[in-house]
Amino acid sequence: MSTQSASLTPTLAQKLEQTAERKALRRAASASFMGNFVEWFDYAAYGYLATVIALTFFPQTDKATALLATFAVFALSFIVRPLGGLVWGHFGDKYGRRSALSWSILIMSVSTFCIGVLPTYNHIGLWAPALLLLIRLFQGFSASGEYAGASAFLAEYAPEGKRGLYTSIVPASTAAGLLFGAVFVAGLHAWMSVEDLHSWGWRLPFLLAAPFGLVGRYIRMSLQDTPKFLEMEKRLEAKECASHAPVRELLTVHRRSVMIGIGATCLNAVAFYLLLSYMPTYLSTEMGMNERDSFLASTVSLATYIGLIFLMGKLSDRFGRKTMLVIASVLFLALTFPLFGMLENQPLIVILMIQIAFGAILAMNDGTLPCFLAEIFPTRVRFSGFAFSFNIANAVFGGTAPFIATWLIQLTGNKMAPAWYLLAAAAVALVAMLASRETAHKALQD
Repeated sequence: MSTQSASLTPTLAQKLEQTAERKALRRAASASFMGNFVEWFDYAAYGYLATVIALTFFPQTDKATALLATFAVFALSFIVRPLGGLVWGHFGDKYGRRSALSWSILIMSVSTFCIGVLPTYNHIGLWAPALLLLIRLFQGFSASGEYAGASAFLAEYAPEGKRGLYTSIVPASTAAGLLFGAVFVAGLHAWMSVEDLHSWGWRLPFLLAAPFGLVGRYIRMSLQDTPKFLEMEKRLEAKECASHAPVRELLTVHRRSVMIGIGATCLNAVAFYLLLSYMPTYLSTEMGMNERDSFLASTVSLATYIGLIFLMGKLSDRFGRKTMLVIASVLFLALTFPLFGMLENQPLIVILMIQIAFGAILAMNDGTLPCFLAEIFPTRVRFSGFAFSFNIANAVFGGTAPFIATWLIQLTGNKMAPAWYLLAAAAVALVAMLASRETAHKALQD
């Protein structure tokens, strides 16, 4: 009797432990999804309402100048991202991923809500764009820890052999935020008069950030920190490791990984903001499409991208991160110019197919990149390394992409100028990946 009980007890204990691990993994996935969803819903709203924001917050000289100013504010919010990446990375590596992510979503939600209640240029003059810029800087600071922290969090929670699949939740959530933003803004254009949209309707997506953010923070506060981080803390408490100074260690010991991370992220930064955020504006202002069709094309592209993200993450578990990222870079180099060249004077169905093609190539890159960046750094500096690399590339190349694309078109008079910018980013990413090592099929570095 006692022998039988003894043989059954470990099995029951193992089942309970496995059930608890699955629940923790689901909660971690939900928390990561929600935070990124809120962040990129805000960026979608700002990008898709760029023409309305230009008229609302800036003096009216001409539409092109106001639009450039709007994208300049968008770009300037990325200036603080490298600093924010170091701050949040240090905090997350030293005090825990959960704490950093809980605070970042709170700051992001409050900042986004403040845009929704901000007075316009007609009410307070130049204070309106100044306050808009200040709030965007706060957003940029909080967002700098979100993508990296969520990716590191999931990579450390995911079972071996499925890290690519689980970390692909992070780019999928960013695209879901963009998709919801596109649908929401399209609904505003469809159901509201121009006067109401310009008067108060544009505020609605920003006001939604408050309830979204509170839900996301609640989910995150209910989580335990990752097993990898808790193991590291135990080693530090046992004095098996030296004093933990993540940023100093990152910038001295892991400089090569940082440079590879920045190079690999260049393509993600430029392609993501050009193809998924700036493209509706490009189609309507440069290609003469009506706003309804441009939003429709972007919405279909986003939906396809989200579906393919998970597939690409799973494929990276099988074939490797380096393989997938190299193929994505080569495809962008080969197809960007022809696809951009086909956008002009085409029916909606052709533009939809072009958008889907771009989305598929981007999904190959974005579905693999989070896991790659998490794997090239050890646990002690994983959050810091990911956040700093990712945010440097996004500050220099990503946040400026809409502004640079608009400026290049004005400077050259060539509507193909954004394609050259995307080609340059793909070339940099390819060089970085060729200099890297394969990270899949190995345990996370400790």
